[in-house]
Amino acid sequence: MKKNIAIIMGGYSSEYQISIKSGSVVKACLDSTKYNGYCIHIFKDKWVHVDEDSNEHPIDKNDFSIVVDNKKIVFDCVFNAIHGSPGEDGLMQAYFELLNIPHTSCNMYQAALTFNKRDLLATLRPYGIKTATNYCLNLGDPIDEDAIIKKVGLPCFVKANKAGSSFGITKVYEKRDLNEAIDKAFREDNEIIIESFLDGVEVSVGVITYKGKVMVLPLTEIVSENDFFDYAAKYQGQSQEITPARISKDLAQKVRKEAKRIYEILKLKGLSRSEFIFKDDEPYLLEVNTVPGLTEESILPQQARAAGITLPMLFENAILEAMAN
Repeated sequence: MKKNIAIIMGGYSSEYQISIKSGSVVKACLDSTKYNGYCIHIFKDKWVHVDEDSNEHPIDKNDFSIVVDNKKIVFDCVFNAIHGSPGEDGLMQAYFELLNIPHTSCNMYQAALTFNKRDLLATLRPYGIKTATNYCLNLGDPIDEDAIIKKVGLPCFVKANKAGSSFGITKVYEKRDLNEAIDKAFREDNEIIIESFLDGVEVSVGVITYKGKVMVLPLTEIVSENDFFDYAAKYQGQSQEITPARISKDLAQKVRKEAKRIYEILKLKGLSRSEFIFKDDEPYLLEVNTVPGLTEESILPQQARAAGITLPMLFENAILEAMAN
């Protein structure tokens, strides 16, 4: 019997278009002799299955089922390709866990924690994980520019706390530009995080569970043509992503060990991608993504290919791991 796989994509964040691309790649890569793949678009105003002819079939949220040609279809597993809310912040995970439907991402608590940069970094610091110095603000808090600069220095990064890493982010060089950057970040989220600038090589580390074991994929070095790895650098080709990274064996071993340790400390499952910057030959954690990009050009698929894992193998493994738990 072929398994019915719901591939959820879209979402409520600024990254919904990238998510649609990721989900479409997953659908195209599934072995049609083993799986019936269904593209499920999740938006605030509608949850629908979009068929090959672009017809929309509404989702029954009571049991996450659809009706096609008068036949009710339930799903054996959900492949999560939603970047940002509600796919990466724990909401969909909690929903599927309540319905007892296997899904390919980490559990609800881990998704919520990793999506919140402030809470993630605070959780990992007692384990000795190095992070940039930061200053956090909630919407409505008084803004003391001198206190911020005293703590994090200049230049610094102003980021939305609970949003994709490419949106609402500004590199600030001068005190006079700080307020504008804070306003921009607050347009994406009601919490922001301001971090000290770390000047060093940036690497991205994919960690997955593959055939039952935690596996660290080949490292990717990020060389942005822009001032930092922003949306244009990440999604519009304005960066070099070099796999394997051009760093020494010692540094590679150090960051691989750290990324695997973080995956295990947090009890993650499925696919993940952690971002680090080296400062004084030590890896500093920037963030952890639990629903990384899955297009042909995305970083984690590049890393998988370098490890000899094709996209069909990567995606089928994610489904089999989810259904085995």
